[in-house]
Amino acid sequence: MRTTIISLLIIFTMSACEKQNPFFEKWDNPYEVPPFDKITVAGYREAFMKGMKEQEAEIEAIVNNPETPSFQNTIVAFDASGLLLAQVAAVFFEQASANGTPDVLALESEITPLLTQHSDKIRMNPQLFEKINYVKEKVDYSTLTPEETTLLKQLHLDFVRNGAMLDETKGLRLKEINEKLSVLENQFSQNLLEETGSYRLVIDNEEDLAGLPENVIALAANRAEKAGMSGKWLFGLDNPSIMPFLFSSDKPELRKEIFTAYLNRCNNNNTFDNKEILKNIAVLRKEKANILGYKDFTAYVLEKRMAKNATNVYGLLNQVWTPAIEKANEELVEMRALIGEGRGLTNSDWRYYAEKVKAKKYDISDEMVRPYFKAENVRDGLFHTYQQLYGITFKELTDIPKPNKDAQAFVCIDRDGATELGILYLDLYARPGLKRGGAWCGTYREAYQNSEGQRVKPVTYITCNFTPPVGNEPALLTSDEVETLYHESGHAIHNLFRNVKYHLTSEVPYDFVEFPSQFMEHWAFEPQVLAYYAKHYKTGETIPKELVDKIQAASKQGQGFATTEYLAAAFLDMDYHLDSVPENINVLEFEENTLKNRGLIPQIPPRYRSTYFQHVFSNSYAAGYYCYIWSEVLDCDAFEAFVESGDIFNRTIAEKYRKNILEPGGIYPADEMYVNFRGRQPQIDALLRKRGFLRVKS
Repeated sequence: MRTTIISLLIIFTMSACEKQNPFFEKWDNPYEVPPFDKITVAGYREAFMKGMKEQEAEIEAIVNNPETPSFQNTIVAFDASGLLLAQVAAVFFEQASANGTPDVLALESEITPLLTQHSDKIRMNPQLFEKINYVKEKVDYSTLTPEETTLLKQLHLDFVRNGAMLDETKGLRLKEINEKLSVLENQFSQNLLEETGSYRLVIDNEEDLAGLPENVIALAANRAEKAGMSGKWLFGLDNPSIMPFLFSSDKPELRKEIFTAYLNRCNNNNTFDNKEILKNIAVLRKEKANILGYKDFTAYVLEKRMAKNATNVYGLLNQVWTPAIEKANEELVEMRALIGEGRGLTNSDWRYYAEKVKAKKYDISDEMVRPYFKAENVRDGLFHTYQQLYGITFKELTDIPKPNKDAQAFVCIDRDGATELGILYLDLYARPGLKRGGAWCGTYREAYQNSEGQRVKPVTYITCNFTPPVGNEPALLTSDEVETLYHESGHAIHNLFRNVKYHLTSEVPYDFVEFPSQFMEHWAFEPQVLAYYAKHYKTGETIPKELVDKIQAASKQGQGFATTEYLAAAFLDMDYHLDSVPENINVLEFEENTLKNRGLIPQIPPRYRSTYFQHVFSNSYAAGYYCYIWSEVLDCDAFEAFVESGDIFNRTIAEKYRKNILEPGGIYPADEMYVNFRGRQPQIDALLRKRGFLRVKS
């Protein structure tokens, strides 16, 4: 009797806990967004565990179904499995990136290998693959829609690429590799978060603030105050702090100090050093590719990309590299002429003197335009741009849960004024030590059709690390931050417009996924757009035409630096994943040789050095950082369609772009979608012109 009572108490306690866990009940709020304020770390963990168990049961139901395997009972059933797990993962991993408290990061370390094990167990289930393979071989494709055909073929390929056809010995080794990689990649990311957040440059002499703008000084004072260092100024390695310092500080020794710390993140031979982790990741990825039958990891990755193979990737990188290096050398000559003889120029000086050259040549600087880039105005200008292009509007929501106190929420309403396309969250400002660096866009819920055939509204978010407002002063964005917001909004609009039936047909190739985001950058500084949002935050005055003209004239200045630092990182990524990489790789020597052999100017480091190259060693851009330049060929060529029409808001072209690029997800091959939009293959000339590497069309 006592055992029965205890058992009943346990069951009751578990049931009560489940009822209190928001992931186990319908989200009873407008738009059914995550109830962020009710989710606990323990709740995340519990939901992960239950989500994995639920999907295991769903997979077992497919495997044990006595009926002949069919598209519905196997492929559709698989696509519909794991919804709880997908839901909790979507919310948790964004919170880990944007608000990584110690308990959240601890759970991330615990749960990541478990998720890898769970995925491998499914993808290497021989009975499940046998059923998927049966459907692929026996189905009458004439009865399937294009989306259904894509779902079936991509699912089959996904299983093959994840080891479904391996023998037991190789399968076990692949599982070991995947688990090790998941741990190492997570550790790489967490080390970077720690190293970035822990560095402090403390200034206690006001003279050492020479050259810094008032808002940068105010932000540094505010940070120092919060850190218990009243009367001092505190700078860190997050972009809103370090980048203005490098551009503006008149103190070369301090620029050198902070930039050296920036370049040596996770390369300090301490607990957070990433060199050995990186080496192990590269070796394991190579072995994984070999086990699966690929020459190297680049061949494995590029099989599903537009680029197809490494030869095509290197071909594009080299085609842009040559004019970029020439342009960078021209910029170096300009800077040396400015500073005169006898003064050397180091990597910590480049941004500072590049800004001086731009100011001298064009009489313009970021500090001249920032007063016109109040964050709220830029946001409104962005929404106006979308209204002009597609007829959509964004309405702010104040009555739904938000992921943090800084976030804003909006509902996106279609051109008919009634249809709600989805929800957009904006989380724009830096939180040093909690939020990982950079900017990104993702979804708490993707668009798909439910079992009743209704489109489920997506919930997407944009997360940035912009300079926050300080005191009574609003947030004034830099030109780079304005462009970043337009970039990430392109991802968001892709998420909001996507109109697919199945979860697995949402995915597009990584060298296509940056196309919609980079495409939107073209509108950020167009005179018509600036006239709408660029209002002086104090006077309300619209940005003067003379200043707009200067922005346009200076737009190609610095492209040598920007392009070569990006391409250097892209080369570095590709080289790490070739079959020629030795197992005993010395990370620092490899990096130096890779860049020196290609003629990189010593004063220009790669955008990401190896030990903090998070895109590649803890995110999904491995052998794929080239994607940005590949996509830029597409976005520049696509924007030229608007330019050629004489109207950058040409609604007919915008609708064609929406229909062929944004709505289909991954239903059709990416190159086919592009041709359907543009009427031809993309051409590289528009990219080269944009960066100032070709003569502009007359």
